[in-house]
Amino acid sequence: MPLTRSSPARLGLCLGLVLALGACNAVNRLATIGTPPPLSPVTNPTQQPGYRTVSLPMPDPEEPTHMANSLWRQGARAFFKDQRAARIGDILTVQIAIDDKANFDNATERTRTSTENNGITNLLGYEGSLGRILPQAVNPASLLNMNGNSAQTGEGKIERNESINVTVAAIITQVLPNGNLVIQGRQEVRVNFEVREFLITGIVRPEDISSTNIVRHTQIAEARISYGGRGQITDYQQPRYGQQVLDVLFPF
Repeated sequence: MPLTRSSPARLGLCLGLVLALGACNAVNRLATIGTPPPLSPVTNPTQQPGYRTVSLPMPDPEEPTHMANSLWRQGARAFFKDQRAARIGDILTVQIAIDDKANFDNATERTRTSTENNGITNLLGYEGSLGRILPQAVNPASLLNMNGNSAQTGEGKIERNESINVTVAAIITQVLPNGNLVIQGRQEVRVNFEVREFLITGIVRPEDISSTNIVRHTQIAEARISYGGRGQITDYQQPRYGQQVLDVLFPF
């Protein structure tokens, strides 16, 4: 893309924003020197900035019909009332047992050799006059000779082994029109100067919640699971902001 007169100004503005963000983060880090990282307060997730309700395809609503002298109600999922989570604000337990393993091993090898020999023995009778045009004598039978040789070898290998075993309590934040439940669970554990954060959100069916009010992570649709940390150890494992900026801007 060609540069314009405003390109230096835009570049300066971007660099200024990057430096400002780095300065704000540096001030926050300097303010917490000697103190453990703070824990996040318990808040209503529906009131957090950027929170959006879940919108998914739903079946058409059905008007309930009451049948005289009947103990059953149309659309009812249970005869007796249970204590499983079913309404906004109810809490259920989520069991997460992830044992993911993947191995990929690919190898590619390609070799190509080509040779081209071309000559002009007859050129409208002027093949004998080529020596007058070129500084030295020319052999019309071997005017062009090309040799090519290319080789390519590629090898890739991926080994991944991930294991997470966590039990966390989640809260129902929304009940969809078809009865499915939107849940969100958050857990923070601080050990010395390191905070471990765990976040899970998704959609579950009331039928998948066991009688002990437990649901497995394999029964959560649109699951979003995040497990990480923040603190001194995590900070040392991250590259400096300047290095990250250079990795983004430098093409080589």
